Amino acid sequence: MTKELLLAAFLIGVGLCIAGAGTHLYQWLARQQAMLRYDGKTVVSSMGNLGMSFVCGPYIMLQLGWQHEDDGTLSMTSALLSAVVAFGWAFVTGLLFMGAYVAIRY
Repeated sequence: MTKELLLAAFLIGVGLCIAGAGTHLYQWLARQQAMLRYDGKTVVSSMGNLGMSFVCGPYIMLQLGWQHEDDGTLSMTSALLSAVVAFGWAFVTGLLFMGAYVAIRY
């Protein structure tokens, strides 16, 4: 059982690393804030935004959980909920990219 937990933690770590690197790369190249969105001027632009939201989503969700309330405090519910969603999403992202790596490499 320890091996399965370590594999899950490794996949979450890979997913978060890819999401963080993808978010910063997108913000550097596009010169705009990365957001979860699916809109665009064209169909290709919409698919690009949807793809970026899927890959960068875990990192964006973690950032959304740390936003301040109106009175300057952090909402613990918001932070915990966004962390649970982000780590679950990072597992799926890590599984996708590691699966693709193993499929191509071996």
